[in-house]
Amino acid sequence: MLPERFQKCHFKFIQELENKYIVAIRSAVEASRKIMDIYENEFDTIIKDDGSPLTKADLASTKIIHNHLEPLDIPITGEETEKMPFSERKNWTECWCIDPLDGTKEFISRNGEFAVNIALLREGKPVFGLIASPVQQLMYVGGAETGVFKIQFDSVENKDNWESITDPFQVNDPLVMTCSRSHHSGPVLNFINELKKHSPSIEFARKGSSLKFFDLATGAADAYPRFAPTMEWDIAAGQAILEALGGSVVHAETGLPLYYNKENLTNPYFIAKTKPLLALSS
Repeated sequence: MLPERFQKCHFKFIQELENKYIVAIRSAVEASRKIMDIYENEFDTIIKDDGSPLTKADLASTKIIHNHLEPLDIPITGEETEKMPFSERKNWTECWCIDPLDGTKEFISRNGEFAVNIALLREGKPVFGLIASPVQQLMYVGGAETGVFKIQFDSVENKDNWESITDPFQVNDPLVMTCSRSHHSGPVLNFINELKKHSPSIEFARKGSSLKFFDLATGAADAYPRFAPTMEWDIAAGQAILEALGGSVVHAETGLPLYYNKENLTNPYFIAKTKPLLALSS
């Protein structure tokens, strides 16, 4: 039996899922299964103009997600989506922000650490997030208005099997910092020194793509500093989920929450913390 507050949250969430959120969830499952079909066979890789890799899994996932979301008449921005000029985007009050295959480098290296990201932005703020792991066949879904849920792909249509995720109870001992496999930078050392004020030793959990937010959501990790380039669709879904659990994703210099649908779609450097670490740091 779920605690009362999660029973209410669960009911409210289900009531709101009759259209756009459940459509997003279904699109992520279908896209994930197509990604795995390609992953388990040979595939070619091309290099885009910006130097990043692209596979047919990126393109197939994009097509599937667009086919599901476009009938909702909510604008879409994302990794492989045609970029609309800011003169048009700035008037959007609501839009989807998607990464159909987050962690293409991980996909190519076949380490399993890639994901599908879908976020709903409202007035520049992520109000709903979905991160799906095609390999694990599960996703974390939710936002501040609905609560957060862990959903196995096979349980999407059976909401009684959705698992409510509560706020992490306490920080890990020693503290655990999740970080990227593909990107590293010097300023992270300064952040580590800050963490050592609360914990003499720090453990590191290296993981690719937005799956780092899985560890933050469950409390398996306490912090995720990123002092390297990311795009809005890399982080928006994770921010919606983490904020719903009392955590934060903030600009590394200003301490303000990340804002989306900006003229420049590149994120500033940021630091993500769980609720218990925020309490410890205050």
